[in-house]
Amino acid sequence: MSTQNIFLVGLMAVGKSTVGKRLASVLGRPFFDSDEEIERRAGAAISWIFDVEGESGFRDREEQVIDELSQREGIVLATGGGAVLRETNRRRLAQRGMVVHLHSSLDRLVTRTQNDRSRPLLQSDDPRKVLEELYAEREPLYAEIADLKILTAQQGVNGLVSHLAKKIHAQMSTG
Repeated sequence: MSTQNIFLVGLMAVGKSTVGKRLASVLGRPFFDSDEEIERRAGAAISWIFDVEGESGFRDREEQVIDELSQREGIVLATGGGAVLRETNRRRLAQRGMVVHLHSSLDRLVTRTQNDRSRPLLQSDDPRKVLEELYAEREPLYAEIADLKILTAQQGVNGLVSHLAKKIHAQMSTG
């Protein structure tokens, strides 16, 4: 089962990239971050892509990157928080690997993003309200495709990754 992909989904700032890098290292797999891949290919920051192409332009780029990366074998992929908004992305992720939903409380996400200027969707007068709306919109979509749901706030990154690796091994051996 070492060729099965592992896809991390969840809201921004929940820890997908941090957990994904560490998990890939523990499992001996290559790690990809869809947002980093989009920036690399575009030669520009996501905030610039949003400014110039709008959210739909960014989502088009994201869909292409997720399609390409999800066709690989044996990778760990951290997706952007909004990747699940497109049904095509949800279907591809669900069909092409194990989907792990990283979850955290809204208060924790607000705290983690309060000084972050690199997240275009949070550049508003009320970032908490934006996060509440994203949470309400996206949580059901994460749940729709998740094989596992993990609460990230209960332990440090190493403990979380160790717990997640055990759950993944158990899921792969039974499913």
